[in-house]
Amino acid sequence: MTYFSAIFLGLIQGIAEFLPISSSGHLAFFQNVVGIANGEENMFFDVLLHLGTLVAVFVAYWSEIKALILEFFTMIGVRKLPKGQKPDRLSRRMILFVILGTLPLFLVLPVKDRVEGLYSNAIFIGCAFLITGLLLFLSDRLNHGNKDIKSASILDVLIVGVGQALATVPGISRSGTTISAGLSRGFDREFAVKFSFLLSIPAVLGANILSLIDAIQEGIDWSLMPMYLAGVAVAAISGYLAIRLLKYISQKGSFGGFCYYCWGIGLVTLILSLVK
Repeated sequence: MTYFSAIFLGLIQGIAEFLPISSSGHLAFFQNVVGIANGEENMFFDVLLHLGTLVAVFVAYWSEIKALILEFFTMIGVRKLPKGQKPDRLSRRMILFVILGTLPLFLVLPVKDRVEGLYSNAIFIGCAFLITGLLLFLSDRLNHGNKDIKSASILDVLIVGVGQALATVPGISRSGTTISAGLSRGFDREFAVKFSFLLSIPAVLGANILSLIDAIQEGIDWSLMPMYLAGVAVAAISGYLAIRLLKYISQKGSFGGFCYYCWGIGLVTLILSLVK
């Protein structure tokens, strides 16, 4: 790995993590099909890049996340409310929804190694890109709903969580799948985007804990850490800008353009994998 490849992959991660085009699929494409980076460190570096994009989520949604953290500590008895202040019921509802939406990820744990093995299967990744494009194409043609944190149901949240679990497969966009699932359940577009990003926090933290355990057991090449950190910094900055862009699109535009991009890169992945 070089500084160029680390920074380039960080840029791809930051942009593709939040725009609905699959960051895992892009990283696998550039690492395995194009050959920008190779080696056993790829999976560990991939998860480190997710830490960078997690920083971007905290910066972009800090006021909401801060309120959720404070209310969570109040719920478990660590923090006491000031006299006369009532519990924030909407924050508590969001905390419950994030927890419920995270539960389907536990169904992936028994097949974690098989899912990771798909990173080297370029044909599968190409097909997954095509599926992501189809989901975006269909979701963009749904009638706009008006459900928000007050009116969304537990079933709605669980379905979005199942979408997130399916998106552990490389080439299936996490943001694209969760936003599409939310829109299919009648979510308001802005709420679908915000819930998708908040739902990513426990998922990314959990993935990093599991990856760190695996990396410690297998040994970490600390000489590559400066390159890793450069990639993480770029992922955080580009991720924040991507969040700003997607928030704007959710208010003003359409997700339709992303579906054509996913179809395009899916076809390119399939063609290159067959001729390579």
